[in-house]
Amino acid sequence: MPKVISIHSYRGGTGKSNFTANLSTTVAAKGYRVGVVDTDVPSPGIHNLFCLEPEQMDKTLNNYLWGESGIEDAAYDVSANVGLTGNGKLYLVPSSVKADDIARILKNGYDVKLMNDGFRRLVKTLELDYLFIDTHPGLSKETFLSIAISHILILILRPDKQDYQGTAVTVDVARQLNVRKMLLAVNKAHSKLNLEALKQKVEETYSETVAGVFPLSEDIVQLASEGVFCVKYPEHPVSQEFAKVAQQLIEG
Repeated sequence: MPKVISIHSYRGGTGKSNFTANLSTTVAAKGYRVGVVDTDVPSPGIHNLFCLEPEQMDKTLNNYLWGESGIEDAAYDVSANVGLTGNGKLYLVPSSVKADDIARILKNGYDVKLMNDGFRRLVKTLELDYLFIDTHPGLSKETFLSIAISHILILILRPDKQDYQGTAVTVDVARQLNVRKMLLAVNKAHSKLNLEALKQKVEETYSETVAGVFPLSEDIVQLASEGVFCVKYPEHPVSQEFAKVAQQLIEG
């Protein structure tokens, strides 16, 4: 049965899109058919990580939401872009980066039910094993939809007081929405921190499982969103941590 996985954070700047790109690619590299939808329509960006240029994006999620195309028409096979080999497939439905399109979405919003229907159609049409939803940070009715329909919700937080407080609110909301499974991921942890102790602290604080703890990495910063890190550096400790999280999704 296909799994829908939402990747969310209470605040921006947590590395959510980078996390989504690396985790979805890691799953696809294991031979699965994987889709990613960029629902961060006010500030889209994950297409950069998948080496998909704006001029190549003839159709986007926006066109689907405005009734101008099917959602499958906005799905791009980015498997070769990121260097995937083997049987796995990776598809991206990007959001438009055009200023007029973003302004229109911000002004008028969109039909939340239509988005939900689009997710289902995408899974069916592309015969996906996994669908990853890259959400907009914070809490909104659109975010609630993604959370509510997900089989797994992954909340990303940094070891930062603002993130801790915001994540507490998000966890409470997710529980009220009866999310089937929730995992936490700690990102950008400073090298001087004891990562195992940090993991235990976060698990005790929220009474939820921490799927992975990712150190702050200059190597990721140096890549500057030009490609998927775990494909370029598969033996790197960060890539190995993504492999562990991917395995938990597959087994769970």
